[in-house]
Amino acid sequence: MSDDINAQVLAEIRRLADAVERLAGPPPAVNDWNSADCFVWVPSNLKLQPVPRPNRIALTLIRGVDHVRDILHENTLRFAEGYPANNVLLWGARGMGKSSLVKAVHEDVRSVTGNPLKLVEVNREDIASLPALMDILKLSKQRVLLFCDDLSFDHDDTAYKSLKAALDGGIEGRPDNVLFYATSNRRHLLPRNMMENEQSTAINPSEAVEEKVSLSDRFGLWLGFHKCSQDDYLAMIDGYAIHFDLGLEHETLHAEALEWATTRGGRSGRVAWQYIQDLAGRLRKPLNRD
Repeated sequence: MSDDINAQVLAEIRRLADAVERLAGPPPAVNDWNSADCFVWVPSNLKLQPVPRPNRIALTLIRGVDHVRDILHENTLRFAEGYPANNVLLWGARGMGKSSLVKAVHEDVRSVTGNPLKLVEVNREDIASLPALMDILKLSKQRVLLFCDDLSFDHDDTAYKSLKAALDGGIEGRPDNVLFYATSNRRHLLPRNMMENEQSTAINPSEAVEEKVSLSDRFGLWLGFHKCSQDDYLAMIDGYAIHFDLGLEHETLHAEALEWATTRGGRSGRVAWQYIQDLAGRLRKPLNRD
């Protein structure tokens, strides 16, 4: 009889232990920095998910943004070499290669210096988990670029407070081995109508949005991207066509590219790449970005 009771007690203990384990959730992941150069932050299990084949293009293929390219490259190079550098906000026109430039500069600097500089992408919806990520990164010996693409905040969105803390580092300061790069269509990361509404209803309009607007001040560098000229657009087309050896006659290439831009309602780096994809498909040629 006692054996039966002991078996029941053990079974109940196992059941309770299993229930507690389920409530605790999955254990934190063991992050292997040597597994890749690029990672995506997965906050549910505190994991840095390796990205073996990042979606990026060569830095030489990014045209029409030479000035901001050089500034971003120099800032990243200083950071990779262990010198002071600034957080960067890349803002402006859609499709002009903001995120492509960040990834291309990271790869170029990593290759030139031989420094194992890491790029960690943080999804917009995971900004609130930045404090947990910073706790992991500050214990690492790696130099890390944190990257958030298409960053912006809407009304009643308080996640920007976590970003402020990550940029400033609070009482500890931002870890020396971490730098934050973000892209946005908005210079101040807020929709204009939100700023105007808060100003119009506030007792002191100048202070109503100061806390949120000051978020962009945490970025030491603001790099602006503007609409694409026809010359820059065609330079992008020519660069892609030569790089991928598409072999289309020059005048035909330009005529088709301009017609494509007209149907898309404007010129940009994204539109240029979409035309090149269409052309390569028609010519039955692969586009190997590596």
